[in-house]
Amino acid sequence: MRALTFVPGVKGTLDVEEVPDPTPGQGELLVQGLALGVCGTDRELERGEYGWAPPGRERMVIGHESLGRVVQAPEGSAFSPGDLVVGVVRRPDPVPCGACARGEFDMCRNGRYTERGIKEIDGYAAELWTVEAGYAVRLDPALESVGVLVEPASVVAKAWEQIERIGSRAWFEPHTLLVTGAGPIGLLAALLGHQRGLEVHVLDRAPRGLKSELVEALGGTYHSASTLESFTAAKPDIIIECTGAGQLVIDTMTTTSAAGIVCLCGLAPGGRAHRVDAGVINRDIVLENDVIFGTVNGNLRHFRDAATALAAADPEWLRRLITREVPLSRASEVFEPAENDVKAVIDLTR
Repeated sequence: MRALTFVPGVKGTLDVEEVPDPTPGQGELLVQGLALGVCGTDRELERGEYGWAPPGRERMVIGHESLGRVVQAPEGSAFSPGDLVVGVVRRPDPVPCGACARGEFDMCRNGRYTERGIKEIDGYAAELWTVEAGYAVRLDPALESVGVLVEPASVVAKAWEQIERIGSRAWFEPHTLLVTGAGPIGLLAALLGHQRGLEVHVLDRAPRGLKSELVEALGGTYHSASTLESFTAAKPDIIIECTGAGQLVIDTMTTTSAAGIVCLCGLAPGGRAHRVDAGVINRDIVLENDVIFGTVNGNLRHFRDAATALAAADPEWLRRLITREVPLSRASEVFEPAENDVKAVIDLTR
């Protein structure tokens, strides 16, 4: 079969090659790969910035935003041939830490977790792949054309779960949401905010176009800007920060209403210094009972929550998020970002 492989830590090694068909182990599904989403993490891996091959191997299969169809399922499992599925990315560490031992492997404390297509386990960029039945999620058949969005949506589902847990410490009735960044994570965060009945605002540097249309289709307001200046008076109750832009991250900390919540989902590159009035930030957070927290990854229930949220969304709106699709034979093309891209996808059947 064909698979998209690379040498972790070495730039320019991405290649489509013939590899042996996988053999499912006990309790595993054999899955036909249908599509694979590509994100910033995959591009960082392709550039050799990090990545860990399976023990004893040089190359590994990339890809963590999966979509496939079950070919073979173990007897007694909840799956049948023909089911549409996605695979969870992370696996708990073998020790395990307290979080992993309780099924919260997305919150691993000792860093010994493994991840499909990233750390020590082959990913999903292959014509066939296997996955443990306990780490697979069945999708509504109506999601066949957009199922690759489940993994990024799982990150957002976890963010919302944590926001709601934090809000429950006291009376919690948010009205306004600001999402900074209109990439896939940001737009999906806006979708889940819309599904919760919030007034949605999305800020992004891109001029009006597809992104603004997608936000407005949710009934939200799009702000083409790079600062939070327009929110200094009417402050949102919740901010989900998806850009990782240093100054924007800092500014979110003083731009929520009282008892506001800031969820940081973006990753900021190091090496840039910003002037910060720590006293102002401290006073604002303390005197208003604000919370700023970070989140990454998702576990099994977050994938299930994401699948449920996508199944309830407008399928045409979801399809518009996928702005570029290429066959596996030309997979390298999607590792170069294109202007106006939202989500790039590899068709594993071609």
